[in-house]
Amino acid sequence: MVFSSPVFLFIFLPLVLCVYFNPFFTGRKFRNYVLLLFSLGFYAWGEPVFVFVMLASIVVNWFFALQMDQQTNLTKRRLLLFFPIAFDLGMIFVFKYLGFALSVVAPVLGRSHMVLDIAMPIGISFFTFQIMSYVFDVYRSQAPAQKNILNVGLYISLFPQLIAGPIVRYETVAHEISQRTETPQDFTEGVTRFVFGLGKKVLLANYVGLIADNIFSLSISLSVATAWIGTIAYALQIYFDFSGYSDMAIGLGRIFGFHFLENFNYPYISRSATEFWRRWHISLGSWFRDYVYIPMGGNRKGRARWVFNLFTVWLLTGLWHGAGWSFIAWGLFYFVVLLFEKITRLPERIGVFAHGYALLVILVGWVLFRAETLGKAIQHLKYMVGYGNTLIDTNFWYYFINGRSVLIAAILCCLPITRWIKDKLLTGNTHAQSTWIKALDIGRSIAMVVVFVLSLLVSVNSNYNPFIYFNF
Repeated sequence: MVFSSPVFLFIFLPLVLCVYFNPFFTGRKFRNYVLLLFSLGFYAWGEPVFVFVMLASIVVNWFFALQMDQQTNLTKRRLLLFFPIAFDLGMIFVFKYLGFALSVVAPVLGRSHMVLDIAMPIGISFFTFQIMSYVFDVYRSQAPAQKNILNVGLYISLFPQLIAGPIVRYETVAHEISQRTETPQDFTEGVTRFVFGLGKKVLLANYVGLIADNIFSLSISLSVATAWIGTIAYALQIYFDFSGYSDMAIGLGRIFGFHFLENFNYPYISRSATEFWRRWHISLGSWFRDYVYIPMGGNRKGRARWVFNLFTVWLLTGLWHGAGWSFIAWGLFYFVVLLFEKITRLPERIGVFAHGYALLVILVGWVLFRAETLGKAIQHLKYMVGYGNTLIDTNFWYYFINGRSVLIAAILCCLPITRWIKDKLLTGNTHAQSTWIKALDIGRSIAMVVVFVLSLLVSVNSNYNPFIYFNF
């Protein structure tokens, strides 16, 4: 079940809101149980078998975290930490990486190929990283262990962020699980955030996604212009797909009294790859920073160790996104670029050209990420630089003429235009500021209604509705 599907919008969400906010049973325990049951049902809708995998993960990590919390001996605490982390990593390895690992070792064993087709639970990387953060936070004494397994279950299975993030740290919501307060203001802001996230997904990501999918699936040679428009379309698709889902998740969480941290901050206005990764998928970047990079020593143990730590983080970042050489190449590509930026400080030296440099790096990275194989990625990059091909062809004109409106709209929506306008209006006459801010709020309300109606119409009539990050 996806947030933009008619089943979710017309059946699941209205039903959970009616039961959760019923006027007769308003206790915190009741509302938590309602969310837990609906969240398990949400996951079981698409994963009726794999819901038991998630439940097993919840039980194992809850048990060992509870034992760890009651133990003061450091050696025993480390031993108790080992078991749940080994279970979590072992589970994700079997479901996500075992098939790829066998394909790698097959030639070494003298086999032409070794195929192991194991279906992967949707969102396993997200909920596994979340439950690992819970165990780590308990180990570090940054959060108390939950004695009630149902509260741990709610934290892991909470449907707004269950299958595609953001990765919510336990310490962020530990208090709100038992002590949150739902308010009309949070409800209104949550609905608004959800609607605009829905619009990002349905009105922008799906349309530019069609352009990207069609171009990347072409079996003919691409002109320079066609290769570029396909790459740009994919860059827009993955941003609006994932940031739209994150907006919907944050909005839904706000409706139920949870305050998740931001996951995107206009990443395409970055002036370096380093800045891009401070703005893109913030929850994943901070997770690797706090649970891998810093514990390994960060940049505190000399240059060689720092380079190794950086290499490890970006290798793991690539693997987290998928089991394949193209994902590994994508992760290592950013390792090289970030290392280069930190050593040379190039973005700071090239001034006004830094933004163009950053966009070029980001687009090259998305080709590695999107292509089905590393070979196809290299071939697409060759097309982009005109290697043995024409500058422009009829395919470009077809996609440009038919998609230019949505492409332009998507590019504009990558910019914090509303924020810039508000900042501009906050300087000057106080009375004028108030008038303009009210006008903007009215305009925002009207835009929300229009986006909601259009999104519903498109959701009902469209069969193309992929979520890229469901695969991770």
